[in-house]
Amino acid sequence: MANYLRRARLARGWSQARLVHEIEQYGRRRMVTIASTNSLAVYVSEWENDRRKISSSYAAILRSLLGTTNDELFSDTVPVDDDRDSYARLVEQLDASHSVGQSTVHTLRHQTELLRTMDRQLGAAQFVDQMQSHLSRLQESLAFTVLPSARRPLARALAEAASLAAWQALDVGAADRAWRHYELAKSAAREADDPLHLAHAMGEQAYVLADAGRPELGAQLVQEAQSCGGSWLSPRLLSWLAAAEAELWALSRRPDDCRRSLDRASGHLSGITGVRDPNLPGIFLDETHLRRWRGHSLALLGDHRSIDELSVALVAMDDTFVRAAAGIRCDLAQAHLIRGESEEARSHLREAGSLVNLTGSVRYRRRIDRIKGLTDSVLGQQ
Repeated sequence: MANYLRRARLARGWSQARLVHEIEQYGRRRMVTIASTNSLAVYVSEWENDRRKISSSYAAILRSLLGTTNDELFSDTVPVDDDRDSYARLVEQLDASHSVGQSTVHTLRHQTELLRTMDRQLGAAQFVDQMQSHLSRLQESLAFTVLPSARRPLARALAEAASLAAWQALDVGAADRAWRHYELAKSAAREADDPLHLAHAMGEQAYVLADAGRPELGAQLVQEAQSCGGSWLSPRLLSWLAAAEAELWALSRRPDDCRRSLDRASGHLSGITGVRDPNLPGIFLDETHLRRWRGHSLALLGDHRSIDELSVALVAMDDTFVRAAAGIRCDLAQAHLIRGESEEARSHLREAGSLVNLTGSVRYRRRIDRIKGLTDSVLGQQ
């Protein structure tokens, strides 16, 4: 138990005192009764050193703050005692799944959309429990649905939810969980015979490879996603995949490949209106979002033109994209730093830090820390 809590806390870059503070803030926001500051400090120390058991109420708070699942917080598993006849249980589950119709699938997809909206505005960490419960419900329904005609809509809903859960896991620094959720999303998309969701899951999974230091392999996975989808892929999805490929080529220090991919992304999106496709709600992409992506890739390449692209995108961006705004601020900080404009870089980093504090993004917190280190190094040389 101790190592799991300590690992999750350190992944956030939090001290024990910071964790105590966050628990207190959580209690105030939710009007939950918690212990005093001094007692909480003792609790955290004893939890991490396995001298005190974490109660269920505090475990729920910690999961929300740290963005962990119950399995990631605790190593112990609790067996379920059930002495009923196994065939009777199976029949109950089959009957329950048989009652799942189109309206139920629609409700489940609507729940995914609500979780996506809350994640976009508030961050992934505090919705880990809800997301895990939602995924389990979908998996359970699919596991005991018999006929392919009924399984396909459920599988499509599961692919969509698993991709969202994977992206959330990546955002809170849980790479292994993210990878496994993407594997689940791909498997579900294949069963649903849905090349759009399969290509999307493969494209997002490439970012796990990039964060693990393998961006070139990630770019190859995105290329494979485009090949697998073929003519089934929509222009918006093709643009999204090309933009993702461009970013991964930029991370691989291959500027020519990056710029060619950006040109393809612009070409696919040309003439497309709106920001989302009805058949693939996990993708948000219009000219503003593509401009943000282009600016990000150019910033990674050290291209000064990135500042103009990012500045325009920042003004035009929908205010609900809080995490995306944090990314733009990080990109602008990096671009100004390359131009030797340290004060501008620090200003954007401060804004990025404020936004990251709202969303709890471990992924962007790490990026901010890296850019801060570069900024301090530049100032030290001046």
